[in-house]
Amino acid sequence: MTILVTGATGLVGQELVGLLLQNGHTVHYLSTSKAKLVTSAHYKGYYWNPKSGEIDIAAFYNVETIVHLAGATVAQRWTTDYKEEIIQSRVLSTQLLYKTLQQISHNVKQIVAASAVGIYPNSLTSIYHETDLDIDVSFLGNVVKRWENEVSQFEKLGLLVTKIRIGIVLAKNGGALQEMAKPIRLGIGAAFGNGKQYQSWIHIHDLAAIFYFVLKNKLSGVYNGVSPYPVSNEDLIMAIAKTLEKPLFLPNVPQFVMKLVLGEMHEILFSSQHVSCRKLLDENFQFKFASLDKALSDLLH
Repeated sequence: MTILVTGATGLVGQELVGLLLQNGHTVHYLSTSKAKLVTSAHYKGYYWNPKSGEIDIAAFYNVETIVHLAGATVAQRWTTDYKEEIIQSRVLSTQLLYKTLQQISHNVKQIVAASAVGIYPNSLTSIYHETDLDIDVSFLGNVVKRWENEVSQFEKLGLLVTKIRIGIVLAKNGGALQEMAKPIRLGIGAAFGNGKQYQSWIHIHDLAAIFYFVLKNKLSGVYNGVSPYPVSNEDLIMAIAKTLEKPLFLPNVPQFVMKLVLGEMHEILFSSQHVSCRKLLDENFQFKFASLDKALSDLLH
């Protein structure tokens, strides 16, 4: 199968591309950087620029499935301009894919798009399933809502539409885990706020496997891309410290301090979403790293 991937050079994209190539698929990818375009037997890059509406339609040749991961990182300070960038990178890129499919003849049957558990309201007591329709009133809740609405448009073209709501991605080469581990390695780690906020996490290997699983099995609808065992922020920090064999003796970091350091982006660290992956388990998806200890010992050693 030929699969078109956007955001292929990002953290999750690289992991997924590796998995697709291992399984004998051909990967086309779209990049906004001409320097990142390479051509090999089963891996070929094409240029696009969602801001100017430019796209190389050769990218769609023979493609049956689109995996749409493109979007500016939310893990940097949210200035007014950057908030616009976070929204536009998701909305414009999705609109450009849609418009292009409207205009060309193609064989695309499914789009699998990244989304985020940030769509669910901040709560210490609720457990969220894909059927929950309440949307968080935060900036991120609004971003994810607009993103998913754009992705839903593809149903009008007769495509299977799948959305993966991703939790905190734990990975070896970058991402949230390495940032959390830095202060702990230096012996100055601590939980955030009261530490009770739920963090729904996923090992990057399992996340790539979820994307592959839904496209291989032609599953449509919304799926939560999280491990079966969410933990509190405090438990997550303690587990990282235990894996690194480092002490934790500092008091928790108050919310106002992180607000001073990170601005509005500090919400990511304090917001609580206990998210269920029961729907994936019911489809017989097998997690390799369901437990946090196993995930951390794989990624931090």
